[in-house]
Amino acid sequence: MSAKVWLVGAGPGDPELLTLKAVKALRLADVVLIDDLVNPAVLEHCPEARVVAVGKRGGCRSTPQAFIHRLMLRYVRQGKGVVRLKGGDPCIFGRGSEEADWLCAHGVEVEIVNGITAGLAGATACGIPLTLRGIARGVTLVTAHTQDDSSLNWQALAQSGTTLVIYMGVAKLGEVRDSLLAAGMRRNMPVAMIENASLPAQRECRSTLVAMQQAADEFHLKSPAILVIGEVANVAALELQATA
Repeated sequence: MSAKVWLVGAGPGDPELLTLKAVKALRLADVVLIDDLVNPAVLEHCPEARVVAVGKRGGCRSTPQAFIHRLMLRYVRQGKGVVRLKGGDPCIFGRGSEEADWLCAHGVEVEIVNGITAGLAGATACGIPLTLRGIARGVTLVTAHTQDDSSLNWQALAQSGTTLVIYMGVAKLGEVRDSLLAAGMRRNMPVAMIENASLPAQRECRSTLVAMQQAADEFHLKSPAILVIGEVANVAALELQATA
């Protein structure tokens, strides 16, 4: 690998979901800057690389983004190939575009390697199709945590007719519930809450929109977790009943 930065998605956690292109980049890397949510098992593909932890996790002390930018630039200027290893996909709530733009503005060659996002992998592992003919015509990925604390357009989300996949929503379950109810979504809309998507420790809790806060409390739901809200969140449960 020449002196460049690869922004690599490590996927949701299961190391077997890493793409071949991600493995290739890791094998050629001189330096790997790794996020907190990346499974350390993927580092077996870069045994000779220097690994630098640059963790960023909501509610915890995080490495400043400006420092990560400068660190990537410093290593590239030393002639090193750098992999910025992110959980999920770099461009789905991963700031991949921001980092790519900053590096390009400083004359650095950048390549983005997509990864499987947790919303997709977690839903699939629970038997939930995010789209389904006649039930869900699309899927909308949103985050409950915004940098400027701005509010989502809950009215549009509630009326979209798509499956909602909400990231970083554990701490805002009550707000999500109240906002969607106020926007007109029905009280018994199926909800799946999926913790540690794709990992051996994955757990799921099925509920309804109106009851999801209480269900999550009783389940002791913790981050990282994703919320799947829509008719498809009840599909697997209905199929199990039909075959029992």
